[in-house]
This record gives sequence, structure tokens and C-alpha cells, in this order.
Amino acid sequence: MRIDLHTHSTASDGTDTPAELVRNAAAAGLDVVALTDHDTVGGYEAAKRALPAGLTLVTGAELSCRLVLPPSGGGGSGASEDGAAGVSLHMLAYLFDPAEPELARERELVRDDRVPRARGMVDKLRELGVPITWEQVARIAGDGAVGRPHVATAMVDLGVVESVSDAFTPQWLANGGRAYVEKHELDPFDAIRLVKAAGGVTVFAHPLALKRGQCVPESAIAELAAAGLDGIEVDHMDHDEPTRARLRGLAADLGLLTTGSSDYHGSRKTCRLGEYTTDPEIYGEIARRATGASPVPGTAG
Repeated sequence: MRIDLHTHSTASDGTDTPAELVRNAAAAGLDVVALTDHDTVGGYEAAKRALPAGLTLVTGAELSCRLVLPPSGGGGSGASEDGAAGVSLHMLAYLFDPAEPELARERELVRDDRVPRARGMVDKLRELGVPITWEQVARIAGDGAVGRPHVATAMVDLGVVESVSDAFTPQWLANGGRAYVEKHELDPFDAIRLVKAAGGVTVFAHPLALKRGQCVPESAIAELAAAGLDGIEVDHMDHDEPTRARLRGLAADLGLLTTGSSDYHGSRKTCRLGEYTTDPEIYGEIARRATGASPVPGTAG
């Protein structure tokens, strides 16, 4: 079995519609694909309707989180009294009940903050001399949940950077970058609690993707594991081989599942569907632990 547990559609910041994504996943030879759009379940129904026979859909979401760290860089879920630093991270949530009200409310708060955040980034870029407009970014985002990749795409179109990845640097949109704007994000300990209450399973996405900015320390991953984190994403395009080996060792020490996936965004990024995959036994364990929803087998012709 070939299993890809991290993909995005036009419901957030991918370029494939949900229907196109599942058809492309089948064409890429996948047996299982997870739809994990940012902070939204808006692509579920279209993906289910178009799901080809022989392909199983895992419903999910990639939740925007921020872990508060003491100035010393230690782990923990609370802010220190003398001022704390925050590290953004993404939590993959699988097979939760999308109608569970508390988790749905938190996803809505994150989504509602996306437009003013993107507008703020546009304003900062204009102050830096980039001739970008909100109308341009909104047109690129379409009906999706607007985010940094849409702003980055506009920068590519304007010739400011050569690729979307080139926009995610301290010079531009990386965490803490010149045009970066913070948004409402879940505390990851709360995210784990909420997803579990909704019957879902949690996996820390690309935890050591250093080129994206500051990463959480391993001590914090241990605390997340103690709070009920199910797994960590190991095989990912932003992890080199030494990093993957380090994460596998950490997962073994903490009793965490290890996954692999493409983090596919269509033409917006260079990764291909199925570029990295998850072991079938790990996938089976994720499905076994979930009580909020079940994988959906494809029946369409």
C-alpha cells in the first residue's frame, strides 16, 4: 500500500480542487490519501463525491498552533511572567468528528483571522517597496483559506522572488520575517485535547523543518507526547536524512507513531503526491485509534 497522509487542496492553499486532488492521488498510484487543509474541513464533501474506486480518503486538517516557550527555550505550555517567546507549529489532526462544536469553534477563530493577517502582510510588503495588492492576493486565494502561500504566489507573479519557497525567508514571510504578521493560533496542548475529544488522532507536522524558522525543542515534543500526542511526521521534504534518523530515535524513546507524506500543494510547491509515504501498519494504528470518523473507501468510477 502507498499512503500519503498530508495534502492540501483549494479549500486552503493548494492548487488542486478537492476532486482533482483525489483523482490525481489515484493516478499517482496511491491507495490512501489524507486531505489535511489548513484549519478547514471545507473540501471533504467534494473529495468524497469524486473519490475513485480503489482509493481511500482519510479526512483531516492541519491546525495552526503556537507553543509558548520561556525565554530560556525550555518546553512548556504556559507563558513565563517575564515575557515568553512563541513558536508556530502545525498539528495534523486525522479522523475527528468535524461537527464537534469546541474544535469547530477554534478552527473558525483561526480562519477568521486569516484575512486581516494576509492584509497586514500585504501592507508590510508595500512598505518594503513590493507593488503587491490585496486584490491580487484575494484573486489567487479564490474560495480557499487565504494564507502566506497566496501572498508568496503574488510575489512570484510580480517577479520579486523566483519561487514560493524563496518568499519564506527572514527577508520576507518567514516566521519573524520583515513582512510576517502573527495570527490566532491554538495552543498545541489544547489542540491535542480538542482533537482527542472529537475522536481524532494528532501528528506533529514537520517538527524539525529548520528552514521554515524556529522549531520547538525536543523537550517540548516530549511534553506534547505526555499530553497525548500520537505521532510525529518524519519523512518529509523539509527533513534531511540525519534529521529523519534523529526523529525516529526520538519517536522510539517517546512511544510515538512516525508518518511520512508529501505535504502536496499542487503546482504551488515542488513536492509530488506520494513523494514520501506512511507505513501501512502505522496507518492502521491511526485508523484504529480514531473514533470520530472512519476512512472513506472510494466507489466512484
